[in-house]
Amino acid sequence: MTTSDTAVPEPTPEQAALFARVRRMMLIAGLTTALAICAVLIAVGYRLFKSEGRAPEIAGDVTATLPKGARIVSTGVAGDRLVITLDVGGVTEIRTFDAHTLKPAGKLKFANEP
Repeated sequence: MTTSDTAVPEPTPEQAALFARVRRMMLIAGLTTALAICAVLIAVGYRLFKSEGRAPEIAGDVTATLPKGARIVSTGVAGDRLVITLDVGGVTEIRTFDAHTLKPAGKLKFANEP
């Protein structure tokens, strides 16, 4: 043995058990971290590919029928909805349509109390 070589003493049984336990805990932490990173990457990839593959639906000619005597009071856009306010014989009615497909999304009637 030369003077530049350092003598490393053998670990005691307690130290060897502690080293093994630390290695096992590090392995569990590393595998958990790798699993979490994979889950995040899968979720991001799913969202990207799901939104890319969907072609927007384009509405063709659409005719919405109104009740007899109805009058359009106003129109507007709220988010991705087209909002139509109608006056149907003195009763106010609001109809909403999906702006992309022009399919009916809802109807709200306002009536006076008797």
